[in-house]
Amino acid sequence: MTNESEYSEGDLRNTGLSLKHDREWDYELERIIEAVEERDAKKVGLQFPEGLKRRGPAVADDLRQLLPDDVTVMISGQPCYGACDLDTFLMRRTDVFVHFGHSPMKESDKIIYVPLFSNVKVTPIMEEALAELDGDEVGLVTTAQHMNRFDEMRDFLEDEGFTVHTRRGDDRLTHEGQVLGCNYASADIDADHVLYVGGGKFHPLGLAMEHPDKKVVIADPVNMVVTIADTDKFLKQRYASVHKAMDAETWGVIFCTKIGQGRWEIAQEILEENENAYLITMDEVTPDRLLNFGFDAYVNTGCPRITTDDGPRFNKPMLTPGEYEIAIGEKPLDELEFDTFHGTW
Repeated sequence: MTNESEYSEGDLRNTGLSLKHDREWDYELERIIEAVEERDAKKVGLQFPEGLKRRGPAVADDLRQLLPDDVTVMISGQPCYGACDLDTFLMRRTDVFVHFGHSPMKESDKIIYVPLFSNVKVTPIMEEALAELDGDEVGLVTTAQHMNRFDEMRDFLEDEGFTVHTRRGDDRLTHEGQVLGCNYASADIDADHVLYVGGGKFHPLGLAMEHPDKKVVIADPVNMVVTIADTDKFLKQRYASVHKAMDAETWGVIFCTKIGQGRWEIAQEILEENENAYLITMDEVTPDRLLNFGFDAYVNTGCPRITTDDGPRFNKPMLTPGEYEIAIGEKPLDELEFDTFHGTW
């Protein structure tokens, strides 16, 4: 094994060692090794989001090459969908815990957040997206993976003659212009058009739902496609779930025990007001785990993506707290909106 102190910062790939991790993402191995040295760590935990778990063994192998023999590297197998979704079991049993794929949402001396900045160029697809931007003002947002190029994005739009509006949002957001799957406060800006630079459709869909007065243009630099966020199909699915739940007599109120995802006050409020509501505590909320309960419908007070991403897979209606209020008649159907998280945790 080799100790990192023999190398200069950023020069690990020139050591002659055969490192295995892919070059698409920056895993910041130097920073991890430095933290291990500073803390004299003997146990290192690694946590990856679902789409990158397959990269875990290669990153672990590289760290094993670069760290002393007496350092143990462990990989979390727990599901992971965001910065709020930490493997607390492994975290308590390691000296250094590395969370890959997300920006820090909560400061900690023990946790190292490695956002996995992408090396993909963004300006080519942004140039194609210009045709969808009307006027001379535009809002700009992106995800953690592309924050390393945010200044480049803004400069490009300004060079094209746009006045670019950006803001940080609230305390759940680390960077200016950053959006999460549960928080789009960075798009609360004075512009009718918002350019989302990033992959996937969930983030821009949530953004369009949260800000229905804005046209959301999606510039995907990985797949090199430009599209417009369309909420119609999503709204039809949510309306259908709400309608099915209107006849429900018994409700399961789900409280997620994962750190950063629980909204205890909301769950308690529902329980206090509805004598036919029952609290269910769960860490991972999946359709099969609810099959044996037999409630007529469920309201999820945890991560909104459980409802919006997996909603159609549940055998009984799964609603957000806002949708629940509509289903029991406390709000009109036209007030249906996207469920988001705000503030610290």
